Amino acid sequence: MPQPNYHHLHLFWSVVREGGVGKAAKRLGLSQSTVSTQLRTLEEQGGAPLFTRVGRELVLTDAGRTAYSFAEEIFALGAELDAALRGARPGVPSRVAIGLSDAVPKALAARLLEAVLALPDSPRLLVHEDRTERLLQELVNHRLDAVITDAPMHPASRVRAFHHPLGETGVSFCAAPPLARRLRDTFPASLHDAPLLLPTEHAAIRHPLDLWFEAQKVVPRVVAEVDDPALLKTLGRAGTAAFPVPTALAEELCGQYGVEVFGATAEVRERFYAITVERRVRHPAVLALTAAAGRALPPGPSRGG
Repeated sequence: MPQPNYHHLHLFWSVVREGGVGKAAKRLGLSQSTVSTQLRTLEEQGGAPLFTRVGRELVLTDAGRTAYSFAEEIFALGAELDAALRGARPGVPSRVAIGLSDAVPKALAARLLEAVLALPDSPRLLVHEDRTERLLQELVNHRLDAVITDAPMHPASRVRAFHHPLGETGVSFCAAPPLARRLRDTFPASLHDAPLLLPTEHAAIRHPLDLWFEAQKVVPRVVAEVDDPALLKTLGRAGTAAFPVPTALAEELCGQYGVEVFGATAEVRERFYAITVERRVRHPAVLALTAAAGRALPPGPSRGG
């Protein structure tokens, strides 16, 4: 197959970013027919359609999404090259791409990412949220600089990467004030048959929580299991069920969601990690992120990847 024509690829990238052939053509000063013709040429070169039409809209196919992810990286690197040639400071990356596991609380993610934005030579920050397994594949393909997750690298993983402990925290239980008052006095026994929202088994904290409930001889009434930590807390704010949060974030989350802590345990530990392809972190933005974690969470035990 011939090498892709980068002019055609740039047109394709522009169509996706602008939201249509007409808008891209107008921005680039070209006719719609010219853009459409060159998109068809790109599809013929690749041997697969890049768009499918749904009603009046163009929607990316699987091949189109793959092509767009590569185009994003290609033209981002092009921007870095332009900045370097125009005199940007050598050795200072102009972008950092962070993968955020969907199990990581948004409050913690915000604290870490704010440290990157506060850098004197703040790089352009790209954040991708997804399941850890998919983010790790993006990491080893060098589309991400680091992945923030709630679990270390599995010893049997075939992904060549290293985890760096960011810190750990106990677990607190929160609820809207009326329910919190009812559950506070006899905690943890009060959790027996209490309505509870829990993360799904996809979250690393779920299994330790289940073991702790068993050790306490309590069986909560699990009313919902939720992947998204933010949605779980939003549901808990309604007052019909309690929910767990990282103790290090409890005060902030209580203020944000209007709930109260009614009990806590240090026996269940929630841990967070940065995963990189480097044994030693060198990217200045990732170093800033790990330093911010040290302020947001107590340091956890060091373990290699």
